[in-house]
Amino acid sequence: MGAGRVAGVTRARALRTRCLGPDGVRNVAGSRTLDDALRYLSATAYRHDVTPGATTAEAQRAVSTTLLWHLRVLAGWQPATGADAVRALAAGFEISNTEQHLRALAADPRRPGPQRLPPPPYRLGALAIAWTRLARTRTPAELRTALAASPWGDPGGDSPAAVATGMRVSAAVRLATEVPDAARWAAARLALLFGREVFVVGRRLPDVSVRRAARLLGGRAVRAGSYADFRQALPATAKWLLDGLDEAANLWRAEARWWDAVERDGRELLRRSRFGPEPVVGAVAVLSADAWRTRGALELAARGGGPGDWPAEVLDAPG
Repeated sequence: MGAGRVAGVTRARALRTRCLGPDGVRNVAGSRTLDDALRYLSATAYRHDVTPGATTAEAQRAVSTTLLWHLRVLAGWQPATGADAVRALAAGFEISNTEQHLRALAADPRRPGPQRLPPPPYRLGALAIAWTRLARTRTPAELRTALAASPWGDPGGDSPAAVATGMRVSAAVRLATEVPDAARWAAARLALLFGREVFVVGRRLPDVSVRRAARLLGGRAVRAGSYADFRQALPATAKWLLDGLDEAANLWRAEARWWDAVERDGRELLRRSRFGPEPVVGAVAVLSADAWRTRGALELAARGGGPGDWPAEVLDAPG
């Protein structure tokens, strides 16, 4: 066993202490004001980017920024294969940067009224996949060309919807391929994305994204003409997420179910004694779920918080 692998796993297990945890999340959600919640966070692992007087969106982004920093630190302690796994798991940050960049490219500078400056892009460091090239593009068409020439692949269009969906489909397929311990999460997340886009929004995915999605969901599922047929055709790796959700309108419930499973599986991976990739994947899962719950708790605090005001399916984390 190499020293790099041992150090990387040791760091992964140490990062468990950076989570707010169920009690901390409930304390944030129970805050009577957003400022009260921010004061609480200022004494936690999320304190670095939290500032007094921040808006809800700014505070939630600060939580995400802290998560990204932890993932960058974790990746820095890994041998090459471990760093690749963290990069695949953190792909959502590059997707967020790209979506924001595309909105800026499409913005009309002649629009009247004050223009609110967008936040700076997430600083990805070694977790970047193709962001340096994507950030240099100057038109939506250039962005699509850059994506097509990168590991992301062609999203099938340069509209915001095509790019966002195409990148998420690509990220799911890459995650399932490169990180076997996360394959179940990737397939289920892709099923949720596909179901929302096709059967809730009523938007057909570009053909290239449909073909890519079929690699995880199967040809029958991506060709299904109804939500019921779609659910029935899903492989076991994805079907579990939609179990009991008989109507597409109820897919919103699957989000919390997915995070519950990711956190539960992540804790199990962290408990494994071997010095392999499992504890690293588990650490990313647990840290990410904690950040998701904390962002939700901040939203509830901004609405007035208080005991009993938060939905259990969002904030009740496994112990």
